[in-house]
Amino acid sequence: MALASLVVPSGQVAAQAKTQVQVQVQGQVETQRVERRDPSNLTELRKEAERSAKELEEATKALEKRRAVIAGSEKELKGKLSALQQMEQRLAVMRQPVSQMVELLYEQPIAADSVIPFLSGNADEKTLRALTDVTQIVSVRQQAVEQTSALYKETERLAGEAQELRAGNLLAEAQLAAEVDTLRQRSDKIVKSLTAALVKLGIKIDKVGRAALGCNPLRAATAGDYPNGLIPKAMLCPLQQKGNSLRADATIAFVSLNEAYRQRFGKAICVTDAYRNLAEQQSVYYRRPGFAAVPGRSNHGLGLAVDLCGGVERSGSAEFVWMEKNSKRYGWFHPSWAYSSPFEPWHWEYDPKIDSLL
Repeated sequence: MALASLVVPSGQVAAQAKTQVQVQVQGQVETQRVERRDPSNLTELRKEAERSAKELEEATKALEKRRAVIAGSEKELKGKLSALQQMEQRLAVMRQPVSQMVELLYEQPIAADSVIPFLSGNADEKTLRALTDVTQIVSVRQQAVEQTSALYKETERLAGEAQELRAGNLLAEAQLAAEVDTLRQRSDKIVKSLTAALVKLGIKIDKVGRAALGCNPLRAATAGDYPNGLIPKAMLCPLQQKGNSLRADATIAFVSLNEAYRQRFGKAICVTDAYRNLAEQQSVYYRRPGFAAVPGRSNHGLGLAVDLCGGVERSGSAEFVWMEKNSKRYGWFHPSWAYSSPFEPWHWEYDPKIDSLL
């Protein structure tokens, strides 16, 4: 019985072995997932920069909208104050006849000798007119007092609204401005981290190591504003492969693809051509008729295409097959036309829409 208790059942051994195998397989799958995700972490940094830029853009629009609301409120307030001023002017006009009647009363005072005859029923026409004037003065004065009181209350209400409105607007604007500034700092920090990662992987940004305009992924769309083949050099980001450059987002995605390729084959992707200016497009077009797009229509001129070598240029090779299976994870693909018309296994293109879905 003691011996039996020391023996592990065969089923338990099998279960333990199965568990170990599952752990190993799971570890391999997890490793593959990490590799597929992005070994250089550039894709996530770029997307984080883009998300940050979008948040910054939305916050800036909210701030501009708030300022427009403030301007509208100030305009409304100005209208109310103008109406208040007009009411003051009307009140001044209304007070004028009252003053005139008071002056008339002073000129024709109702003395005791006038009141007594009135009370005894012996008042003459002059006395009756004077008393009527007094009654009118009292009535108009009472109306003026009531209107003045209402006007002052309206003034106080408008002043309170104005103070509350301005204080609220200033506070909201200050909060939004602070948020925009925070988002801008965050965006700049992410871009700097991305630039540092590019430099670490061999991208020559510039001699002093500062982020070049062309390697800022937030400026990628700006490069698209230029005609095909006429993108300024400063708007392009260099590849690790010396002498070649692309649009910022295409370069960042290609560097990530290159690092995954390096892990698989132990070498960097071989690049023969990337961005081509208009003159270079014309040269290739005349040297290789039928194998180059009409100058001004090539994706090379948009900084969104590369021609590859080192095995990728041979259809069916291990490098080519790997590219077919993995390139889309980084936004790169082999266009359908390049399989037949004409057949160009070396030509690969970047599509931001594919990359945005990853």
